[in-house]
Amino acid sequence: MNTLKYTALLVLIVSQSIFSQKVEGNVDNLTVKEYTLTIKEEMVNKAGVAVKGMTVNGRIPGPVLDFTEGEYAVIYVKNEMSVETSVHWHGIILPNFYDGVPYLTTPPIKPGQMLKYEFAIKQAGTYWYHSHTMLQEQSGVYGSIVIHPKKETLVYDKELVLMLSDWTNEKPLNVLRTLKRGSEWYQIKKGTATPLNRVIARGAFGAQLNFWRQRMVGADIADIYYPAFLINGKQSVDYPDFKPGEKIRVRIIDGGASTSFWMTFGGEDPILVSADGQDVVPVVKNKTFIGIAEAYDFIVTIPQNGKIEYRITAQDGSGSASAFLGSGKILAAPVIPRPDKIGMMQKMAKMDMKMGAHAIKYRPKKDERFKIKEEYGMQMDMSKDSKMKGMEMDHSKMKGMKMDDMKQKQMDMSKDSKMNGMEMDHSKMDHSKMKMDGMQENHAVAADSKKGSGMESEMKMEGMDLFSEYNYDYLRSPVKTNYSADAPVKEILLNLTGNMQRYIWSMNGVPLAETDKIKIEGGQVTRITLNNLTMMHHPMHLHGHFFRVINKNGEYSPLKHTVNVPPMGNVTIEFYGNEYGDWFFHCHILYHMMGGMARVFSYDTLRDTRMKGFPVAKLVAETNRYYSWGMVDAASHFTALQLTASNLRNQFNVSMEYGWNKNLEGEITYERYLHDYLRVFGGINIENEKEDSFDTFKTTAVVGIRYLTPYLFNLDARIDNELRPRIALGRSVMVFPKFSVFGYYEYKLDLGLVNDLPVAKDYTSDTVWSAGVEYMFSKNFSVMGSYDNRFGGGGGLSVRF
Repeated sequence: MNTLKYTALLVLIVSQSIFSQKVEGNVDNLTVKEYTLTIKEEMVNKAGVAVKGMTVNGRIPGPVLDFTEGEYAVIYVKNEMSVETSVHWHGIILPNFYDGVPYLTTPPIKPGQMLKYEFAIKQAGTYWYHSHTMLQEQSGVYGSIVIHPKKETLVYDKELVLMLSDWTNEKPLNVLRTLKRGSEWYQIKKGTATPLNRVIARGAFGAQLNFWRQRMVGADIADIYYPAFLINGKQSVDYPDFKPGEKIRVRIIDGGASTSFWMTFGGEDPILVSADGQDVVPVVKNKTFIGIAEAYDFIVTIPQNGKIEYRITAQDGSGSASAFLGSGKILAAPVIPRPDKIGMMQKMAKMDMKMGAHAIKYRPKKDERFKIKEEYGMQMDMSKDSKMKGMEMDHSKMKGMKMDDMKQKQMDMSKDSKMNGMEMDHSKMDHSKMKMDGMQENHAVAADSKKGSGMESEMKMEGMDLFSEYNYDYLRSPVKTNYSADAPVKEILLNLTGNMQRYIWSMNGVPLAETDKIKIEGGQVTRITLNNLTMMHHPMHLHGHFFRVINKNGEYSPLKHTVNVPPMGNVTIEFYGNEYGDWFFHCHILYHMMGGMARVFSYDTLRDTRMKGFPVAKLVAETNRYYSWGMVDAASHFTALQLTASNLRNQFNVSMEYGWNKNLEGEITYERYLHDYLRVFGGINIENEKEDSFDTFKTTAVVGIRYLTPYLFNLDARIDNELRPRIALGRSVMVFPKFSVFGYYEYKLDLGLVNDLPVAKDYTSDTVWSAGVEYMFSKNFSVMGSYDNRFGGGGGLSVRF
């Protein structure tokens, strides 16, 4: 059996490889469409300040690449920047070598170099391209792709591409550095923080205690402050040339680095016709959530009098942007209220949800995924009482298909068929149901319109419905997508885990830098349960494949390349293995991907010889970089300096404190994280022996543990080379917006040493304590006041860098 299995896989690999080389080398029978993309570093102004960005052909976003199904794409990418770059063709089925993940599948494009991408266009729909190097997508390296089918079936007059994005005036690496140090400034800046005064005013102190007990600050929705959200590079954009009565196909792509959006339309409710480039059964739907890297197509009708507002609202309510279609009076889109984070905390506390699954474990190689699931559960598993919302999971009862048909389903590149082998022969589809004029009647049952209580009740809903707002039940494939009952199935559980304090993200408690590849078998269905144990959305993207998102539509569950997994929720996806090589699977929040929430799915085939000299280890190392930061407190009664450099497991600290009692103390330590909350450390402590003299200093060696306790207290327990134990505890709490209180307590024992042995009669103890307040003016500056039992009281300035 194993021999047959190996032979089948080998035949698949060889056939794929031969086909790839044949298409790349012989395009005589195909129409070649060429583009050249030039990536530069240029000054741009997207949010009131001119900063250095990255442009594609001199613009952000880059140009729309337009193709027709059946053409052959040749795209030259020139790098005129000072750093290397790359381009990934998101959602496009193509040879592994051209997928565009540097060091994994494709060579990076070095400064001054050009790389030629070429592949046959085997599908139709709305897709996009973006850099896959570090955080370059955040700086502007992205654009859209439109592929028209050989035969159009939808009825519309014109089309419009809308690329959504978020923009920061900071350098993206500095944004990540700020997140790594655990700063709350971004939440404060955009008004989404939940200080204690607001919590208490809402009667939610018990819920807050529940979150603190689980080492969670609060119900975070989005991490970063953005001064602008953009549609086609602008905060507001007009398209006045559309005429009354015209039907417009609006192709929408979320190219944000870390922002998902709610989308609403003014005027007549739009008709959703496609998701991630795949046709879906048309449905009238206005309020729609678009996750990062997803794409949705709508048909809208330009009104006789007025112009349609298309409005996007950041998922945390921190900002919006609009596009206007047509001319005349504005038909305003419904406004989405800001989510009620405190209300969410109360709901979750009442449901007794367990949160805070660790992002790094004690033994990273040990498989603990089911242990994590048992400990933290799947609290929002809607399949418990509904058999996966109507999906019969008994494969023996599923209406199967022939194996050849099943292979076609996952867009087998070796078969020149529409939609890459999917049963998408548009000539066989019921065109009467696809006509725009009759679509609302045909799909009134599925409508999410303002008629009745649908849209209206959604608009009135305060906060987030934890159970229904983010599912995909409204997406139904027009053809069956299930696989043969005879196909073997491999089940994989991936718990999505994270640590907001250190900003580390992982799957099953293991970040990319500490894990192995996930092996994918050819000729087998891989079914993945994504169990989100964090308070963040995670849009998960699989390169080189389309997968089924299992929903209530069962055999007609939709195909997608990206799926959003909501906080404390879970989604099941599955795909048929008919590829070769290694493919990236990751959260499309760039900062989560860089924080470690990624995996490599591998068919365990030989690596392309063209990748020699480009080690995968370099890609992995990008998720385990060192980030450094520091702080200076300059007050009237003391001055202190703290410097930190940290990656996933290792941290170096330098601290120095000088009090106006002329006590000078410095310390250098190295820490090793054994777990999210526990690390061991060792180092040296230097202190002047007499408080009023700097003539002599005493140096001692220290070892100990540092631990983040429930309720978010920082514990430091240590002993030095003179056997003097010490224990310290510290905590800071935001009481009002920008205003925090903090406290610190330390207890020291000095047993006294005679001939290097402790002598009980010389036992002495000492305590150090301080308490204070801080008011943040900006990300880098605060004023503070405190009282220290050694130095007395005073105030001054805190500077973070």
